[in-house]
Amino acid sequence: MSIIEVRQEKPEDIRAIDVVHLSAFGGDDEVGLIDKLRASSGFVSELSLVAEFHGRIVGHILLTKVRLLQGKESTEILVLAPMAVVPSQSHRGIGSELVQASIKQARELGYKAIVAAGQPEFYQRFGFVAASQLGLDTNLSVANDLVTAIELQPDALKGGGNVIYPSLFTCVY
Repeated sequence: MSIIEVRQEKPEDIRAIDVVHLSAFGGDDEVGLIDKLRASSGFVSELSLVAEFHGRIVGHILLTKVRLLQGKESTEILVLAPMAVVPSQSHRGIGSELVQASIKQARELGYKAIVAAGQPEFYQRFGFVAASQLGLDTNLSVANDLVTAIELQPDALKGGGNVIYPSLFTCVY
């Protein structure tokens, strides 16, 4: 039985990553977002991960640096978006492997917290909690109950704040 391998994306993976997102979302908004994120100052190459199954890329996750405003102070945290698994390979634990690997990698790189918008039931399985419980808000046009967060360092989100997503996220949120 093949095992899911999660690793950092390579330049030669870009087309396969695009296919993953196109098949998962049925459109190219996420593909455009990923291209823009790769070109942005928030891109961290070590946090763009692919999942391989039977030697084929079947999933992708991307964490990007953003600002958390806390009063007059600002700190750097991560947002998780987008993440996709090809529909024919869903329910094999690939998304879970990607989330767990990204959390581990982000923690090892010294990041303080991760925020995710969408699918709260899924992310809560990995220790994410409702952003509202932490006093967090975002500038996205999504319901606040769809936003979750996880602290990678103790009290990283103490005092809450406003997570500032770059405007390029408006194509998908």
